Amino acid sequence: MSDAGPLVLLIEDEPQMRRFLRAALESHGYRFVEATTAREGLAQATSRTPDVILLDLGLPDGDGLDLARRIREWTTTPIVVISARGKEQDKVAALDTGADDYLTKPFGTEELLARLRVALRHAARAAAGDDPVFVAGDLRVDLPARRVFVGNDEVHLTPTEYKLLTALVHDAGKVLTHRQLLRAVWGPNAVEHTHYLRVYMTQLRHKLERDPTRPRHLQTEPGVGYRLKLE
Repeated sequence: MSDAGPLVLLIEDEPQMRRFLRAALESHGYRFVEATTAREGLAQATSRTPDVILLDLGLPDGDGLDLARRIREWTTTPIVVISARGKEQDKVAALDTGADDYLTKPFGTEELLARLRVALRHAARAAAGDDPVFVAGDLRVDLPARRVFVGNDEVHLTPTEYKLLTALVHDAGKVLTHRQLLRAVWGPNAVEHTHYLRVYMTQLRHKLERDPTRPRHLQTEPGVGYRLKLE
């Protein structure tokens, strides 16, 4: 294990899950610190400045959503929720509270590692400030020039399509809920109008994806929202 690996704070009260995660992450070069309660987790998040937080929602002294909300008040450290609560409303609540991603138990090591890599890349982009040109595979968004390309071909977007795309670009890699995107693009009075998103996401996919029925870039999180995939 490298001393320079990213530091993961796990806030989880289940001993078997802690053992599994410690073995999985340390074998892939991550440093690791544990907390078993919300109170201890908050103290560790404050004192250890982890690179990413894995947070269970069912803690013995409080709900993980409340802890995520408290942590998000003072740090942008990525929070990946791990929970047995698999309903869409649970995922939406966690993401709206400030979590960056959500994994439903049980999950495999490879999926966990992939979500951690995405969370860390998103955090690195945010810390460096938005790159003026976003690139993912054959998609290129030149933010200062307000120009979008797929391969060598420029794609012309409507103002609303472009606003939706840039909302996803600014948080590339992160799941954005329907409410977050509706608020960012159409304003706070539109947060219930999810049909706006469906219409414009379909239009964007037809313009930006090689196969709109199997999107590589603009990915759906069913019942939750959308994610612009980092490559």
